[in-house]
Amino acid sequence: MSGYAFHPDTFADLDQIWEYIAQDNVDAADRVLIDIHNVLRTLAASPRIGHRRRDLTDRPLRFHVVRDQYLIAYAPDERPLWVVAVLHGRRNPRLMAAILRSRP
Repeated sequence: MSGYAFHPDTFADLDQIWEYIAQDNVDAADRVLIDIHNVLRTLAASPRIGHRRRDLTDRPLRFHVVRDQYLIAYAPDERPLWVVAVLHGRRNPRLMAAILRSRP
């Protein structure tokens, strides 16, 4: 069993990331998803290594950056680790906050 689980909408986040990158390079898209999953395994083993983003949410979520581009939002106290969202880090913070509010 995996040490992490996804909010149902997180699957769409990952699909969108892959599809966007795959327009130019399928291998690169695959590598990005591999990197995200590698980081998720690390976070499952050490969930406190992420940081808080009080500008995005008051919930006890933590955040971790992958490839200096993608922001993983997760609940560090859940087992398996609950991945709430995987977002592009350059998105408008208000939009990111709205996405996080919509995902319990």
